[in-house]
Amino acid sequence: MTDASSTPGPTTEGADYTQRLQRVTGAGWKKALNVQAPYRWNVRRLDLGFTLDVGCGLGRNLGHLDGNGVGVDHNAASIAEARAAGFTAFTIDDFLASEYAVEGRFDSILVAHVVEHAPEEQAKEIVGMYLPYLKHGGRVVFITPQERGYKTDATHVRFCGHPEVAKMATDLGLTVDKQYSFPFPRAAGKVFTYNEFVTVARKP
Repeated sequence: MTDASSTPGPTTEGADYTQRLQRVTGAGWKKALNVQAPYRWNVRRLDLGFTLDVGCGLGRNLGHLDGNGVGVDHNAASIAEARAAGFTAFTIDDFLASEYAVEGRFDSILVAHVVEHAPEEQAKEIVGMYLPYLKHGGRVVFITPQERGYKTDATHVRFCGHPEVAKMATDLGLTVDKQYSFPFPRAAGKVFTYNEFVTVARKP
């Protein structure tokens, strides 16, 4: 993600946010129950090919991609943790200077739990800056939290349901292929923290 320092309140930029991610994702009960299994399955079944994970954080989705991806994030502390875990991940400037910043290099772009952290125009700027690196016909997958999940993070600034994400995709020149709720039907999103909106769009 780009610098969100202009947004009032907490941001995703500092080491404190990285520590929060570590606490949340490292909870013992989550590891014991393997709660990431359905989300890993959901990412893998999309068959994304070589993927740029925008806003990769600690690298959870890079793990789901089974090594077939590169991560980028504005949070240097999170990138350090992702690299320590063995993932290929960069801060924004480092990515732009890397061998991966080549037009049409990626089959897909994954934007998971990113756009809800920024106002609409800034979110479009974040995604738009990476679209040149996506091949024509490649897919952009947006994943955003539903109501209950949205309320759990003070750095969320804009609720991004299917209509909002579809508009964003269209504004960016993408074509929406499909949208669905995961892992449970849409109604569950009001009470289940980890229910997600998934939007799959395509670059012409």
